Amino acid sequence: MNWRGFRNDSWRFCTGAIRCFLLIYRLQILRARNEGRSWRRRVEEFAMLAHKLIVRLVINMVLLPGLLFLLAGTWKWWRAWVFLGVFFAVAMVVMAIPFPGKQELFKERLKPVLQKGQPLADKVLVILLIASVCGLLVFIPLSVFRFHWLGTPAPFISASGLVVCFAGYWIAYLAVRENAFASAVVRYQEERQQKVIDTGLYGVIRHPIYAGLILFILGIPLWLESYAGVLFSVIPIATLMLRTVAEERFLKRELQGYEAYMERVRYRLVPYLW
Repeated sequence: MNWRGFRNDSWRFCTGAIRCFLLIYRLQILRARNEGRSWRRRVEEFAMLAHKLIVRLVINMVLLPGLLFLLAGTWKWWRAWVFLGVFFAVAMVVMAIPFPGKQELFKERLKPVLQKGQPLADKVLVILLIASVCGLLVFIPLSVFRFHWLGTPAPFISASGLVVCFAGYWIAYLAVRENAFASAVVRYQEERQQKVIDTGLYGVIRHPIYAGLILFILGIPLWLESYAGVLFSVIPIATLMLRTVAEERFLKRELQGYEAYMERVRYRLVPYLW
């Protein structure tokens, strides 16, 4: 593996991500001016959350390329670079767009994945989900570059994977934008007076964020040319499906009106199927 080339490409990728972050910073200032608010106050609000964003960005920028390229044994994997570029670019744009006037939602989604008031079942499922997604990112480069399990998808099938990833991200974005209580964990947000959301995609299926994540997870191994990875993706997808069941049991018990919502919107993830 050419470590000098890997280091140079990684540095260019990191600086590009930082430029995106600074662009978001400028957009926040411009939005504050357009809303007639003090730009200094807006910057102060954004700065309070910036350190959390930077920490997550650094972790993702180290973890994702590390798992993919180190296990692949080469930095010349253009599909992985495209995936990472699209992933971080879309993440930055999505982070900038859906939160104007929704700072509480922004803060909620930046909280840790293990929280007070979160049921034990969800804590276990969150850990399993993170572990299985990381396992998928380990499994894909091993299957593509080391063991060559199950062959390589045709180019048009592989290309569809990137489309599926983007579609999944877009669905999740629309759901987060619609739901002001879209926490990363299952808990009753009493301090924010949580209520049932049944508009937008939530009027079609009960868990549109999870539906988007499933498409995103499925699209990764397709784009990276790993049929074996597609099979492995069944593990995190099944974990998400189990989480929908556990989440609904909790919300039926804790959130007023959720049981009636389940009667109105009959499907969890896929209309007319489940």
